[in-house]
Amino acid sequence: MTKDLSRREVLGAAATVAAATTLGTSAAVAAGRGQAPAVMSSYKPLVVGANNGHRLKNEDGETGVQIAYRMITAGEDVLDATIACNNLPEISEEDSSVGYGGLPDANGDVTLDACCMHGPLKRAGGVSYIQGVRTPSWVAKDVMMKTNHHLLSGQGATDFARANGHKIEGDLNSAHSFNRYLEWKKRVEEEGDNRTFAELDIDFIENKGFEVAYQMAKEGLIDIDHIHGTINTNAINHKGEICGNTTTSGRSFKVPGRVGDSPILGAGLYVDNDIGAAGSTGLGEMNLYHLCSFLIVEKMRDGMHPKDAGMFALTRVRDFCMGNPRYMNDEGEIAFNLQFYVLDKRSRYAGVAMRGGEGRFFAVCDDNGPRHELMDAIYIDS
Repeated sequence: MTKDLSRREVLGAAATVAAATTLGTSAAVAAGRGQAPAVMSSYKPLVVGANNGHRLKNEDGETGVQIAYRMITAGEDVLDATIACNNLPEISEEDSSVGYGGLPDANGDVTLDACCMHGPLKRAGGVSYIQGVRTPSWVAKDVMMKTNHHLLSGQGATDFARANGHKIEGDLNSAHSFNRYLEWKKRVEEEGDNRTFAELDIDFIENKGFEVAYQMAKEGLIDIDHIHGTINTNAINHKGEICGNTTTSGRSFKVPGRVGDSPILGAGLYVDNDIGAAGSTGLGEMNLYHLCSFLIVEKMRDGMHPKDAGMFALTRVRDFCMGNPRYMNDEGEIAFNLQFYVLDKRSRYAGVAMRGGEGRFFAVCDDNGPRHELMDAIYIDS
């Protein structure tokens, strides 16, 4: 299928043809007949995503963004490459923010969300509140390719996964994640005057549970980035094809039934093959209020650099939350974190965050190799 060219691509191709006099008469004749001459692509392969995309390694010593970059430079589908990157933390109990071993909800159940979007195909798929499947990213792709829907949820998503050959497991808790859940549950009950969990109302569990999770993070029992843990990966290949994938176990110890931004188009992920891609991790509710991934892509459409577009979205969220004590710290700053990973058609990229500082990284892989880069941020933690 021949893809429609964007205005930038048309102008770029025209300039290349005009300059490349060595193409000869046959190319000129072909162009005159409306046939595009064969010219080298000017797109630079690139993979950009959350920091856990460059943390775990496969048996060959490759990190997730390395795997994705190898795949796209070998000509494999860009969406498959981003999913392969995200599969590393999905299947590993070392990462408690996604897939197997993701921190469970308040009932101790691991429930997962995922979304993918294919720029060239102009299609997307997602699953939410799915249980028993370590790699919901692949189920999201099956939704995209095998149905006319975008999003399947709950038991229906699990049944769909089973029908399409995905392994269903009874429980996705690892020993680590379940032990952290038991510790969290015990502390919440202690805060409730030693009432049993069944005797506590949901508002108490939600509010006190959030405080307990942060206290456990301060003590090093939970990775603070995994309280709202997620992974997003976006990539572009030498043809200028752009795809993205986001997957998560959601907010740790969340209210059962909660679905965040990750599986929602325009929030956890958005791709426009003519413009670029943006994806998110962090406090999903604040992303949902503004559909920030869509907003970022639209600001790039207006000509903004990926960094400026990302900071525009963060500023909107900051201004919306400012003055609301639910979201503020004692210094009058936004207390929560929200991160975006952005690339455009020119292979420019950025990682931006509400709160940054030492150790706040995002993952990149291009012809300079895989690496972590420091996030640009509105607030810098010491």
